[in-house]
Amino acid sequence: MSSLTNSLLSFGLRRIQKGFERRDVVAAEKRGEKFAVLAFKLDRKHRERAISNLMLAYPDLTLEAAHSLALETFRHFGRITGDFLRSPARSDDEVLASVEGADLTPYKQAASKGKGVLGITGHMGNFERLAHWYQANGYDMKVVARDANDAGLQEQVAGIRGGRGMIVLSRGNSARTILQSLRENGTIGLLPDQNTDECFVPFFGKQCGTTLGPAVLHLRTGAPLVPGYCIRTGPGKYKIEIFEPMEYSRSTTEPEQIMADLNAVLESVIRKYPEQWLWLHDRWKSARRAHLL
Repeated sequence: MSSLTNSLLSFGLRRIQKGFERRDVVAAEKRGEKFAVLAFKLDRKHRERAISNLMLAYPDLTLEAAHSLALETFRHFGRITGDFLRSPARSDDEVLASVEGADLTPYKQAASKGKGVLGITGHMGNFERLAHWYQANGYDMKVVARDANDAGLQEQVAGIRGGRGMIVLSRGNSARTILQSLRENGTIGLLPDQNTDECFVPFFGKQCGTTLGPAVLHLRTGAPLVPGYCIRTGPGKYKIEIFEPMEYSRSTTEPEQIMADLNAVLESVIRKYPEQWLWLHDRWKSARRAHLL
């Protein structure tokens, strides 16, 4: 893509983002939802992928029910995209007021060990607000994320996140920074719920291509793994679920077992709020290619 095209795309995204920023959270969610419903109608590839994934994970689901749940998934991600686009106008006070009483004890317990914390979440609920909530509570968190394929989109997303003071590390190019942060008892946010072929462990009862990164980091540094998820409960309202720290013996535990356990935690949350996970991502792609499905 040419630099001129990237510049035009970035300009267009800024205009759209400013439109969301001028709205309150309810209006931003509604506008995002409208775009998502349109995307559901027009984006056949991701609509069919969501339906296929749902029927794979829930074998008893009818096609009609899978279609309805896929639509709700699009609506959910439209809402949280609207919320994300207005995030420069979102104050720490708003974030704290929007969340039901969450128990930070598991996180504090993990941080007290002085080895850093590996905060494990996923493309579930509102993961952008989760990082903002930690910051609003006075805890710095560096988040590891994959760069967007499009340079204009990457620039826009990075600008929005940076405006909230969030430090985002590029996945695959940040090992030294991650290790240094953990040595300083910092928190690293990881989203290990996207397709890869590093290992295959169960997810919804099916072998699923899963990254080994969080497990390898834990075994190397001793930093506890703390799963946490920000679940949307209504317009602009959330609850945060933080799980007990997970720690494993370096000498007796294989990284595959750790990742299987993390998949199980995420699955338990998805089963309670199935419309809030990113079913339109091709999560079982590597497993299909490896003839495991």
